Amino acid sequence: MRVVYVSTIERGGPLTHLRQLAPRVAAQGVDVEVLCGSEELAESFRRLDVPARAVEVAHKLDLRGASALLPLVEGADVVHTHDRRAGLFGRVAGRLRRAQVVHTLHGMPEEIAARIGRPDAPDPPGVSRGRIAWLEHGYLRIESALTRLGHVVAPSRAMADFMVSNGFPSRLVHVIPYGIESVDKGARAEHDVLVAGVAANLEYWKGIDVLLDAARLVRSPLRLEIYGVGSKQAELERQAEGLDVHFNGFVQDPLAGIDVLVQPSRADNLPLAILEAMAAGLPVIGTRTGGIPELVLDGVTGLLVPPERPEELAAALDSLAADPGRRAELGRRGRERVQKHFSADAIARRTVELYEELCGSST
Repeated sequence: MRVVYVSTIERGGPLTHLRQLAPRVAAQGVDVEVLCGSEELAESFRRLDVPARAVEVAHKLDLRGASALLPLVEGADVVHTHDRRAGLFGRVAGRLRRAQVVHTLHGMPEEIAARIGRPDAPDPPGVSRGRIAWLEHGYLRIESALTRLGHVVAPSRAMADFMVSNGFPSRLVHVIPYGIESVDKGARAEHDVLVAGVAANLEYWKGIDVLLDAARLVRSPLRLEIYGVGSKQAELERQAEGLDVHFNGFVQDPLAGIDVLVQPSRADNLPLAILEAMAAGLPVIGTRTGGIPELVLDGVTGLLVPPERPEELAAALDSLAADPGRRAELGRRGRERVQKHFSADAIARRTVELYEELCGSST
């Protein structure tokens, strides 16, 4: 069986997932190739012993870049796409070459993403009713129509339920979560204060502003390490004045040196940052939105709080600051949960089983 993965983005969770998935699918005897957006990315896959080629598709109107995909998916049994541009052009190319087509829908546009697992979520400030109407009646209908070219993978049950409730054919929607490889980083450094970290794009829907509000309410000594960049960075830096907060941009290992990961999202699907923290034995504080409760079991592997409630987030931070033993126990159980339910090898096996099912049917 030959599988061609298509990704057009330069960084982000979908690429992280693909780097975990592709070599493990190949290890099961599948002929795998990755088509990605740059030679630098292609080389990163080759270092994982996964054949890769650079095919730049610069935007959704880049028909020249899209046409370059056609000869490269020739002979594929499955074409599996991983972002919106790839999903638009890669699915069409796969169907034209008579391959089975699979698309992983990693998330929704941020203006409606909060409705995943939270149907009554308010619209973000500053977003016009026209924009919301287009997403509800235009974008979602287009994505639903594209799904009919093949099949779609949703990383969380919350995401799948949202899709089906918005017209996606349930028989074409499959839930396969992200996988992660557990790592033993040994004993963690002890700190005089609780060091809480967040790794996310600095955008409204990630709720970093809520975390900063919570930091002003926390009674225990607290240091915040914020990893990521985004359009809200300058605004967040102003909000953080007077707090012990460090903005670090993107770094290779954002989990090193922190005691707890905080995911204060207003909207999310199945955050890889949470999986990575759990795999590393870190406790997690997350919000009850999207697929986060499918990862974090409240009081067992971490703590859950309602989104946009800084006082409850502050209370969760205080409770973990006061009890290092509880932090260690939550982290241990989180790591066990990842090993049991979200191991990279197990998720790769489930993905190959889907490919085999599709190739063995006439769907």
